[in-house]
Amino acid sequence: MQAMRRNPFSSGLMLAFAGILVTVTAMAHHGWGWAEDELVEISGRITDVRLGNPHGEVDMQTADGEWTAEVGQPWRNERAGLTEELLTEGAMITVIGNRSANEEERLIKAVRVVIDGHNHDLYPGRVP
Repeated sequence: MQAMRRNPFSSGLMLAFAGILVTVTAMAHHGWGWAEDELVEISGRITDVRLGNPHGEVDMQTADGEWTAEVGQPWRNERAGLTEELLTEGAMITVIGNRSANEEERLIKAVRVVIDGHNHDLYPGRVP
């Protein structure tokens, strides 16, 4: 019986393909493709904050229920002056951004965060 010879490139090719698939999937979520084009404004009280990579999240209680605002990466928040000290539980917050295209999902990608009358522009090129 003759032994099968393994192609040394096949496993490398499969690993490369898997890596590309993971990267594309991650980019699809962390880009803008999942959000509507139109900017909306949502205001409420902060109920929870999770900062860090790949981006921070701020939960807020609004007149129509609980929403999650996706804020920037740590460097982007810092550049905008959006500090952990400002994002305290109970603080009033207004988020201007792009809401999820999935209407059942109460998620908004913040372009601007307003706290105590101060604008924190996470994506200055997207703010009107």
